[in-house]
Amino acid sequence: MELKERFLQYVSFDTRSDENSETFPSTDKQLVLLRHLVEEMKALGLTEVSIDKYGYAMGTIPATPGCEQAPVIGFIAHVDTAPDMSGADVKPRVLENYDGGDIRLNDQYTMRVEDFPELSFFKGHTLIHTDGTTLLGADDKAGVAEIMTAAEYLIAHPEIKHGKIRIGFTPDEEIGRGVDFFDVKAFGADFAYTMDGGFEGELEYENFNAASAKIEIQGRNVHPGYAKDKMINALQVACELNALLPAWERPEHTTGYEGFYHCVGINGTVEQAQVAYIVRDHDARKFEERKRFMQSCVDLLAQKYGEEVVKLTLKDSYYNMRKMVEPHPQVIDKAVEAMRMADVKPLIKPIRGGTDGARLSFMGLPCPNIFTGGMNFHGRFEYCSLTTMRKAMQVILNLAQLWTK
Repeated sequence: MELKERFLQYVSFDTRSDENSETFPSTDKQLVLLRHLVEEMKALGLTEVSIDKYGYAMGTIPATPGCEQAPVIGFIAHVDTAPDMSGADVKPRVLENYDGGDIRLNDQYTMRVEDFPELSFFKGHTLIHTDGTTLLGADDKAGVAEIMTAAEYLIAHPEIKHGKIRIGFTPDEEIGRGVDFFDVKAFGADFAYTMDGGFEGELEYENFNAASAKIEIQGRNVHPGYAKDKMINALQVACELNALLPAWERPEHTTGYEGFYHCVGINGTVEQAQVAYIVRDHDARKFEERKRFMQSCVDLLAQKYGEEVVKLTLKDSYYNMRKMVEPHPQVIDKAVEAMRMADVKPLIKPIRGGTDGARLSFMGLPCPNIFTGGMNFHGRFEYCSLTTMRKAMQVILNLAQLWTK
């Protein structure tokens, strides 16, 4: 199956994850695609194909004769799409030989070069974009398609020498649970790569340290005509909390290694409200300082309104994988070489987010992240370059061969 055909097939599956679910995977519909991938791997001739009770789908491309002693490498991608926007009934549009101009999604939405200047890089590429009513699902079905198409190619071309290769597909990455139950020992790779990056050439082995912050606010509702010195408006307390956090340290004002506080949810009434933040920083010391500052803001409001009014729950999500990958420089060196072989300029940069690979690295599987060609993830302006996707697939094929040397 050709890469484009495979990708378009995968985005037809609704695999939206749900952060409010208590099951794993968080949504049963993710299992539909995961089971489809299991059957596809079997049909392609992969061995050791399995899916466990948590939905992790794995398979093996056996080593070619004489390469059995090469390190076992893995390629990993996630099947779920972000809760931020619907991934149901996706209607992808294929734009051949993109002219570098604005892209009209529908009567209401246009993807303008003025707003997304990186579009100019993709002039002449074949782009796949949304119709403006859903996200696309390139995060991370582009990675899934690239891995599966590369696997099919390697199976069909036994003259390409490579060691044992493991491939794996995970659920729930978008809600931070992607490898909660991932069995690193069963996966059996010495090193791995997540195919979950964006722009052409991205190679990432640094990511944010991450935490979630949830604040419960118990107000006191009194008729507004008689509320003086009695009412505690939970919504106003939530606004006070947000005002205490530095406005210049929000995602829309930060870049590179700069961390942030990001309000991702607020809801409630005068009587009761809930606020949710994500806290991010690449530097471990600054990360701890950010969490302490968040706590101090909540403590200040608790002193003002009462301990029973404001309560904070802080939970670490993942950590910067750099210290786990750097002791294995060959993992990065081979990725750089594989990109150059594919006529791709490597762009080594920190991830302003996280991947399954960040947590896997701390679980004993060094796992940097490689580009897929997807852009503007998680919303209606998401698109991907099929031209770049083909290069990402070539990087996989190159890595398969480089690890035998």
